[in-house]
Amino acid sequence: MPTQKAILDKPVDQLTLQEAQAEHDRLGQEIAEHDRRYYEEDAPTVSDAEYDALRQRYEAIEERFPEFATTESRTQKVGSKASEKFAKVRHRVPMLSLANGFADEEVEEFVERIRRFLQLKSDAPLVFTAEPKIDGLSLSLRYENGKLVTAATRGDGAVGEDVTANARTVGDIPQTLKGKNVPDVFEVRGEVYLSHEDFAAINERQAAAGKQLFANPRNAAAGSLRQLDPAITASRPLRFFAYAWGEVSAMPATTQHGMVECFKAFGFTVNSLTRRVSSIAEMLEHYHAIETDRANLGYDIDGVVYKVDDLGLQQRLGFVSRSPRWALAHKFPAQQAVTVLEDIEINVGRTGSLNPIARLKPVTVGGVVVSNATLHNEDYIKGIGGNGEKIRNGVGIRIGDTVVILRAGDVIPKVLDVMIEKRPPDAKPYEFPTNCPACGSHAVREVNPRTGKEDSVRRCTGGLICPAQARERLKHFVSRNAFDIEGLGEQRIEEFYAEGIIQRPQDIFTLEKRNERSLKRLENREGWGATSARNLFAAIEARRNIPLNRLIFGLGIPHIGETSARLLARHFGTFEALRETAQAAADPASEAHAELTSIGGIGPVVAETVIEFFKEAHNEEMLDALLAQVTVEPVEVPATSNSPVAGKTVVFTGSLEQMTREEAKAMAERLGAKVAGSVSKKTDIVVAGPGAGSKLNKAKEFDVQVMDEDGWFALVGRG
Repeated sequence: MPTQKAILDKPVDQLTLQEAQAEHDRLGQEIAEHDRRYYEEDAPTVSDAEYDALRQRYEAIEERFPEFATTESRTQKVGSKASEKFAKVRHRVPMLSLANGFADEEVEEFVERIRRFLQLKSDAPLVFTAEPKIDGLSLSLRYENGKLVTAATRGDGAVGEDVTANARTVGDIPQTLKGKNVPDVFEVRGEVYLSHEDFAAINERQAAAGKQLFANPRNAAAGSLRQLDPAITASRPLRFFAYAWGEVSAMPATTQHGMVECFKAFGFTVNSLTRRVSSIAEMLEHYHAIETDRANLGYDIDGVVYKVDDLGLQQRLGFVSRSPRWALAHKFPAQQAVTVLEDIEINVGRTGSLNPIARLKPVTVGGVVVSNATLHNEDYIKGIGGNGEKIRNGVGIRIGDTVVILRAGDVIPKVLDVMIEKRPPDAKPYEFPTNCPACGSHAVREVNPRTGKEDSVRRCTGGLICPAQARERLKHFVSRNAFDIEGLGEQRIEEFYAEGIIQRPQDIFTLEKRNERSLKRLENREGWGATSARNLFAAIEARRNIPLNRLIFGLGIPHIGETSARLLARHFGTFEALRETAQAAADPASEAHAELTSIGGIGPVVAETVIEFFKEAHNEEMLDALLAQVTVEPVEVPATSNSPVAGKTVVFTGSLEQMTREEAKAMAERLGAKVAGSVSKKTDIVVAGPGAGSKLNKAKEFDVQVMDEDGWFALVGRG
């Protein structure tokens, strides 16, 4: 079997079936994680261009091997699941994604495909609309008898989050539609966004309040709309462009452009750069004109969307996979600029990672002033890629180099290339530190015992004795999706840590008592007062009761994000059960180890980090001290006294025909069952559909009860 690197480098048309399956599985997992970060956490970690490249290869594999395009494929899914914080709204008409194009030639291919499908001759008229692709949060607004009744996010395309109360605070969203010809039912769809000016003002307020800054306008808009308190949404100047629709009881127009004109007449803001175009030349001319003026728009866009204008033709063209045949998103290339790398600094993350940051001579890239950029890791600086291959022709990056900066979308800019001809004669190769710059502890690159491959990241071995790690872990502990303590932002944590006021998580909950005995009381500090101190203590007190999933996430265990924390909380129910299982799982041959690694969505790598966390004596000491201060709320167990599967562990495998995998999982959990991702001796039931493979064989090996979908429904009913 070729190495993973060989498979990665191999063109899709040269992959064997076995290689394609391995590559398809790997890409699917990576894309799913990026979808989760983008849609659920509003915190993408790769650029649009990098994400699109992953999807292109994934889709190319399915095109060559159609048997991989099952209902579980990422090509069949849109967005990510709706957050549990909000009530759910099922879209009457699914909110789909768009197919992407990146080169002018792909636009030509798109038009030719449509002509072939519709059997139109090359000289037959074919009109499109061309509109800017807004980089914001998709929103569907449902009006009945002209009144706004529901607002929902995209979610996974089928089910979104109910954000009606928040949407009512957005000035561009009318509460009542204007005009006499408004349909009885009218779902308007579009994008919520922030202007560059308003985004900068919000971040100024965040900084002044000691709160975490938003990474970009899209994240800020999404975070603002998905607030549990509508007053917070109302305080942020969100805007809305209307450009599409869902369920409509009576269509008021017969063309895409006509529908946009109706939106405008009904009281919505529509984008003034929307045009009708009747040839490929006109499409590309409009695209390049918008691209040229992109930095002056005052809001973020990442391409131009073309749509067949005639709605009758749209209906004939229909849909393929997760996108309509009649539309294409022509994405902009990443934006680049040239500047000088003045220094390389190392930031230490909460897991001890030594993260190299390029300090740059400030340069404007796409209308944004950039002075810092990521250098990823020490191999990247040396000109070595993630699989040991040469990048930049093996040219290393040195201080003083003239470098090319890439800013794709709004993720952190990165150093893309070196202009070797401009290198100063005294520039020397950068020596990556082997000791932590924060605490002096040895910094190592660990070897993954499963793959035998050296980790690309060098990590400090100092653990909690390292002040940089301790500070970052504290910031994570109080962050919005963990304990969410108002008034303890990043700046405040830095200040309190430096002064020894808060060194460990448990110190937060003894702060008020210690303050009463202190000669240097908080209320007497510069910029403080009795009210601000009292508000901080009240915010801390409000977090003495904490949901289990928030505690797990707040501990900062490597690889444990919000989704993994929820999965662990749901599986174990109590912190004591998780802790006991993780401790017992230190023995790889134990049932506890098999249980932890079989939890659906967890997997062996994540499970290993959980085991390692609970093996550390200083972590156990911290937990004992913290649990003496807080009460962890167990996961509420559904009332399942009459359920035949309550307390049982269930695995679903193969293609499910009567329900999606998500629906099956939700049904089992609603009935009190635990859903696992792999089969072990502790598995009680395996529900196998067509195409079931290794899991079914494992079930037979362990003598686990196996049934098909009909058997499952006969056992539990329709839930």
